[in-house]
Amino acid sequence: MTTPASRPVPPVAASPLNLRGAVDLSALKQRPAPARPSAARPPEAGPAASAGDPAAAGDGGHAGRPLRVDVTEGNFQELVELSAQVPVVIALWASYSPGSGALVDVLEGIVESYDGRLVLGAADIDVFPQLAQAFQVQAVPTAVAVVKGQPVPLFQGGADEQQVRSLFDELLKVAAANGVTGRIGAGGPGSTEPEAPPLPPLHQAAFDAIEAGDYAAAAAAYRQALNEMPADADAKAGLAQVELMERLQSISGPEADALRRLAADEPDNIDAQLGVADLDIAGGHIEDGLGRVVAFIGRNFGPERETARVRLLELFDVVGASDERVAKARQGLARVLF
Repeated sequence: MTTPASRPVPPVAASPLNLRGAVDLSALKQRPAPARPSAARPPEAGPAASAGDPAAAGDGGHAGRPLRVDVTEGNFQELVELSAQVPVVIALWASYSPGSGALVDVLEGIVESYDGRLVLGAADIDVFPQLAQAFQVQAVPTAVAVVKGQPVPLFQGGADEQQVRSLFDELLKVAAANGVTGRIGAGGPGSTEPEAPPLPPLHQAAFDAIEAGDYAAAAAAYRQALNEMPADADAKAGLAQVELMERLQSISGPEADALRRLAADEPDNIDAQLGVADLDIAGGHIEDGLGRVVAFIGRNFGPERETARVRLLELFDVVGASDERVAKARQGLARVLF
């Protein structure tokens, strides 16, 4: 599929409902999904929302649903049905368009800020090409909404946050004019927010320490949890994250700039390279941070190489083992090691 350059379209009109009448969503009614890889979650660090059952319950069918769902042939019809309660924004992206993946993450953050009044569906058009055909997609990324089972065009190509918020505000007006005023969880009409299960005691202690800004105490709690249960993946990831936050405490703005200059001047200075990698990871520049450490390992031998390798594995835990950028960095690590 080609991806011609495109530009944002104007916001949808608030009333009447702005539909693309040529789009027939009935052709995409649920049917058994073929055996194919699930869509990888595009960018930034953090766990993907479950793509399971978007209609899963709470009172009134609202509470307990994720605000982001990976769209598949198996769950698309349920999202269409959900659009009778709350507008569903569909972001169509593709692996060959890195910018489209980044936009999905931006949209996810914006959707979350609407407090359950919107739901985001992320659709990989390589995995679900019928959806791209139905919405007549000519470029990625493309964003459309579904309200009461009817499509509402939003934009093709890039859009900054202010444009997106303006579109979403207009979308909510369109939805309200058509009687769609629900909310997913967070005390919406007829919904109750399910009580979260309590954390294990050591995890709760770590969380409380993080809230208090005591990263050393949080790290100690996670280490104790790992001593008691070495296979505790949550404790392992939590430890890596608080150790990163602890390291970053000592790096202010001017010190960060000086550290970057030092790393540029001294590519084999392990402290500078690992420090800038920390800054990159914390700033969301995942590939840059991981790639920097892989490159250092490839250039160096001896104890510093092992120190960098161990740090890289910790950063993998910070980002998340299922992240595609971690998989890419693992491949790079294998190449420089073997």
